[in-house]
Amino acid sequence: MKLMRLLLILIVALCILPWQTVQAQDKQTLIVFAAASLTDAFEEMASAFEAEQPGTDIVFNFGGSSTLATQLAEGAPADIFASANARQMTVAHDADRIAGPIRTFAKNRLVVIVPTDNPARIQSLHDLAEPGILLVVAAPDVPVRDYTDTMLERLAADPDYGVEYRERVITNIVSEEPDVRQVAAKVALGEADAGIVYRSDVTPDIIADVLTIPVPDAYNTIATYPIAITNDTTQPELAQAFVDYVLSNAGQDTLVRWGFISVRRGCEERHKPH
Repeated sequence: MKLMRLLLILIVALCILPWQTVQAQDKQTLIVFAAASLTDAFEEMASAFEAEQPGTDIVFNFGGSSTLATQLAEGAPADIFASANARQMTVAHDADRIAGPIRTFAKNRLVVIVPTDNPARIQSLHDLAEPGILLVVAAPDVPVRDYTDTMLERLAADPDYGVEYRERVITNIVSEEPDVRQVAAKVALGEADAGIVYRSDVTPDIIADVLTIPVPDAYNTIATYPIAITNDTTQPELAQAFVDYVLSNAGQDTLVRWGFISVRRGCEERHKPH
């Protein structure tokens, strides 16, 4: 009786083992390097994509685009790079890590955020230059910092603000964060009087903790997000399928829900609360 039981266990094990091996072989992992501001939208897209592609596991590396581009240039393995500006995509491309084509898949715009209790009583861009304001921005070379610097240049060129305004704002910078989500987090926690982030960074988890001050179009910069497949991806067809999903109606709808501007032709700019 014991012998029969052992034989039965052995037969079942022999039947399961090849199936498990096939299952393991069918499992495909896609490594996506993506700008920190894309965290929520890309995680939602990944869940939908994995449901459509059984056996697929998307692994993200979120961070400042400048940090991600440097990691790629140094040989870090990845299948896709989604940057928050063209400059960092160019860094990866010049390091021979991008296979192309490079596609713009989303846009964004800057806003100023302050804690809900607004201890510094900031009401407009003018107030960012008041003495003693604790301003948090991203570190140099992080895309949102590039866009912030462009905004300040435009304000400096306007007689209503001027060069002195820009210098006073820069003097008020007390912290330079490695990515935009850390800027948003510091303001939400009340560790700063104001921060400059993307509109999409006012996410459901902090929306009750911050107030948003819009940046007028005359000074704002429309951020553009490029995406591309790396030159040494081990899953070129799967990587292309994910890029296609990001550019699809479903992907664009997800981006709009999270505060981004769609690149669909004729798609009006709008921000749907999540």
